[in-house]
Amino acid sequence: MDNNDNDNKKKEEEEDNIEEECFLFNKTIDASPIKNLKFNDNTINIESNYIRTHCHKAHSFDWLTEITDLIKDKSNMVEIAFKNGRKEYFLLQNELKIKVGDIVLVEANPGYDIGIVKLIGEATKLQMRKKNIKISEYEIKRVIRKCRQPEIDKWKNVMDLEFPAIYKSRELARKLNLSMKITDVEYQADRSKAIFYYTADDRVDFRELVKILAEQFSIRIEMRQCGMRQDAGRLGGLGSCGRELCCASWMSKFHSVSTNNARVQQLSLNPQKLGGLCSKLKCCLNFEYDNYLEASGKFPDNSIVLKTKKGNAVFLNNDVFREISWYAYDNEYNKMIPLSLRRINEIIEMNKNKIFPDDLLEVDKNVEEEKPDYQNIVGVESTARFDKKDNFKNKKKRK
Repeated sequence: MDNNDNDNKKKEEEEDNIEEECFLFNKTIDASPIKNLKFNDNTINIESNYIRTHCHKAHSFDWLTEITDLIKDKSNMVEIAFKNGRKEYFLLQNELKIKVGDIVLVEANPGYDIGIVKLIGEATKLQMRKKNIKISEYEIKRVIRKCRQPEIDKWKNVMDLEFPAIYKSRELARKLNLSMKITDVEYQADRSKAIFYYTADDRVDFRELVKILAEQFSIRIEMRQCGMRQDAGRLGGLGSCGRELCCASWMSKFHSVSTNNARVQQLSLNPQKLGGLCSKLKCCLNFEYDNYLEASGKFPDNSIVLKTKKGNAVFLNNDVFREISWYAYDNEYNKMIPLSLRRINEIIEMNKNKIFPDDLLEVDKNVEEEKPDYQNIVGVESTARFDKKDNFKNKKKRK
């Protein structure tokens, strides 16, 4: 029994170490389930539950895997994922047999790079069409072969150099008084090139910085600017809704968001509530915008005044999904009258024919007044319920 317990403890410790390694590995690249990797001179079998999507984009889903037999012209293009969700497309030659999740060696400019297979077959072709990538205009590079263990070990050692490079580049940018922030560094697997990602509000002249970085690291330097939303998606975090950021978990494209989205959805224009962690307007303002826009299109213009014999009524507010609008008479703004969409259109048609109804609510039985769900039980809400006890105590003290 003792030996079994010791063996179980050793297995648990090994699994914990593996999970820590995979956590670091997955932070570096957008990883898929990988098997038979070697970390710390130990060959391990990494199951899919160890590779966690820690603040990274969702994996591409190949929905054509079950119907490959029906596809006549199979595509030989594959989608390869690299760090920070960067994905590129490569040509598969020499009938190389690979599957999703394999670590492969691919051509780069210059040298070679290492990535993980995300999509194969016809799904890759459709993905390229979705991103408006034409094969005739695209610089097609080849998949060389599957990676060997020494190459994976070298790749891991190269990735360990990225964090020191970030801090070093930030110090250099600070000394040069450049208004930019180096957010991440991506080394090529053969250590011949490094991509420095940065954010900046305005255009930055970083030519001097590139010269110094090339001298410091003795590699080819490439600078890429990323927006605030992309940077927030790379770092990850929790939104005001309590869930992981959409840009970090599943969003791959960022559409423009304006304050008009908030106005259409009848939200208060409060920058603290409408702004996200990236200090920009929240992307989720776009999610229901089309529904609100379509529903609000059924309503007449808010500037139309409803004329009745009792007086003119002006628009105050509406509920687009319940199809209810609130109006008030000119001299009674504190009294809001709910009207259904049918009744509003009916009054407008009557006004066009110079007919004025006696009242807004005339013949309108579709809108019912909402009654409160609570009840005042034994005077619980009375503010004077505590005064009686205090008076009783004071009488006792006086005696």
